[in-house]
Amino acid sequence: MQCFVYASLRKVDSYLWLAQRDAFDQLPESMLLLLGEMRFVMEVQLDEQRRLPIEDTAQVLAHLHTQGWHLQLPPQETLATANHPDYTHSPRSERDD
Repeated sequence: MQCFVYASLRKVDSYLWLAQRDAFDQLPESMLLLLGEMRFVMEVQLDEQRRLPIEDTAQVLAHLHTQGWHLQLPPQETLATANHPDYTHSPRSERDD
């Protein structure tokens, strides 16, 4: 199946897979607002034998066939790392020295 992948310019590491190029009218309005502006990334031939690094290929294909789109969000570890810096000490303790 030929599909088209777009990256969200608002949500880092979030990708939208579409069964038809630029078919954003198939998406719920709330999703469009969440993702913001999209940048075309690539066109790819996707079949069940092709392995994807993060997503389950069968699930992506099922979503593309049934609803015309698939939303790929970043893994939880990526979000946790990005939103919560690793604190190893208190900034206050540095001033007390």
